[in-house]
Amino acid sequence: MTGKQPFEAVVAEHGAMVLRVCRAVLGPDADDAWSETFLAALRAYPELPADANVEAWLVRIAHRKAIDVTRAAARRALPVADVPERPSAHRADGRDLDLAAAMAALPRKQREAVAYHYLAGMPYQDVAAVIGGTTDAARRSAADGIARLRKTYAGAPASEGAATDEGEAR
Repeated sequence: MTGKQPFEAVVAEHGAMVLRVCRAVLGPDADDAWSETFLAALRAYPELPADANVEAWLVRIAHRKAIDVTRAAARRALPVADVPERPSAHRADGRDLDLAAAMAALPRKQREAVAYHYLAGMPYQDVAAVIGGTTDAARRSAADGIARLRKTYAGAPASEGAATDEGEAR
């Protein structure tokens, strides 16, 4: 004899506690996690040692199943009333996808010079050390990159700020 109680007795004894664990993680929508917990436990119960702490074992399974339900719900698409005709160029995290594409289209040295100087705030001397070349070459690459972005990026201001960038490039 294994010394383990029948699985039906385990469900009767620990069912309420497992439901409390699932509700603590999921709130009132815990029934699916409760069911999945006992289905998983039923499959694993024959290999469980007779001296194992069944309550702790079930709590661990219930907690993991509740997390699985939470993750699955987060992956599901949410219905919306109106679907936009064209996806926005601005993502929810604030990034501008058109700008990212325009930056990616720049030659490597220009892209790096623009990123290091304008986005990271590095002085041209440090930019030159990172990308290779002289300080003047880094300044020229950044200026050429900005000029190309002004021509190709649709969200760029027409000529606003041109004097400040030109003055900074010198």
